[in-house]
Amino acid sequence: MITNESDLPPRLGSLTFHGPLSEARATRMIERLAAAEPADVLDIGCGWGELLLRVLEAAPAAKGAGLDINAEDLARGRALAEERGLADRVAFVEESALGTDRGPVDAILCLGSSHALCDPELPHDPAVALRELRRLVRPGGRVVLGEGFWERVPTEADLAGMWPGARAEDHFTLGGLVDLAIEAGFRPAWIETASAEEWEEFESGYRYDTEVWLAAHPDHPLAAETRERVDRQRSTWVNGYRGILGITYLTLVAVA
Repeated sequence: MITNESDLPPRLGSLTFHGPLSEARATRMIERLAAAEPADVLDIGCGWGELLLRVLEAAPAAKGAGLDINAEDLARGRALAEERGLADRVAFVEESALGTDRGPVDAILCLGSSHALCDPELPHDPAVALRELRRLVRPGGRVVLGEGFWERVPTEADLAGMWPGARAEDHFTLGGLVDLAIEAGFRPAWIETASAEEWEEFESGYRYDTEVWLAAHPDHPLAAETRERVDRQRSTWVNGYRGILGITYLTLVAVA
């Protein structure tokens, strides 16, 4: 029987951001967002809210709300807010973003979480998510959207190495995604994409603590299932979407 939580595999402790995002890129994105002096910031799928907290630090007049359904990540976010003296300016809320009425706001962060704005019973549709983001932001407001796109359209052999059920229709090209943003009522003020180094930092950091734990606890009661999960995750990257799936960070301005 496992009685000590410290014996369990750690989760995401080596990640600053839950995505392929460098410190330098995050700083530039935050500076552009804070320059618009937002009064309120909404983070959809916030996780532990590292980017949201940094925006609030850079925009001292702003208040923020982070939405997520992972209680563990939200607790981590609340602890970080306390440490940084931001607890009175931010709320971490355990709720779905689907159909949320928490807008309109001046600024929205939605990094790797646009699926949270879409019907989970339907295939993910970035066009639907973009229309929702436009509904939730005031005219002239900013949205920072982190969204997957195909660096090149994958072959059937490529797809076979990715996540279960992967399809070429799962993502757009970068150009197609930008066109959808314009159709939804935005102007793409800044277009940037994650580098190979940012991807490697994220993918390795995502599994680092667990890999170290597995090496130290090969006979632990949870080792076999943990090893299987981590090996499967790694394989979908190194044998699947590495160099094919990209992440773009779009800084969008809502048309008046």
